[in-house]
Amino acid sequence: MEANKGTSSMEVEERETKVVAKPNFKPLTAHEISDGQVEFRKISVPKHRYTPLKKAWMEIYSPVYEQMKVDIRMNVKTRNVEMMTRRDTPDVSNLQKCADFVHAFMLGFDVIDAVALLRMDELYVDSFEIKDVKTLKGEHLSRAIGRLSGKGGKTKFAIENSTKTRIVIADTKIHILGSFANIKVARDSLCSLILGSPAGKVYSKLRAVSARLAERF
Repeated sequence: MEANKGTSSMEVEERETKVVAKPNFKPLTAHEISDGQVEFRKISVPKHRYTPLKKAWMEIYSPVYEQMKVDIRMNVKTRNVEMMTRRDTPDVSNLQKCADFVHAFMLGFDVIDAVALLRMDELYVDSFEIKDVKTLKGEHLSRAIGRLSGKGGKTKFAIENSTKTRIVIADTKIHILGSFANIKVARDSLCSLILGSPAGKVYSKLRAVSARLAERF
């Protein structure tokens, strides 16, 4: 009798352990995470980027609206590009990615290059001015800008290709699009050119650094 009681209690315990199952919660949508509130971003359009924005509007609109599921419009009165989340926006970070993408275009990057900000996570835009590196005026400043771009943009393209970045030189402002490590290498090269290093010396240093980066990854 006692043996039967023992076996029956063991059976009951086994049943109890079998019944308990892990709860399966569905992931919350971006709309539910924000408690149904609409998130909003606004990017101002500089005067000199108004015409390029008109020409490239559909190239900007399509990936933002169709792929990232974010509403986008151009407010002509305030001259701002406005973006907001929708009920079917899959991820909260999509809105910020779209804002970064449009902002990169306003800084002067091509749509083809700026779109990478939507598709890859570890891409950033870093901006600095020539005066942050060295205070230059008059002809010295124009010569420094000439050194940065090189003849026909040769130096700029060489830095871009070896560091896998994209560079925009807008008067005295410089914008770099790329990953954190690559931006650092490109920025160091640009800074040495501003400080007066000849292009040949910068190229040789770039070769060594890019070879080291290739080994690491």
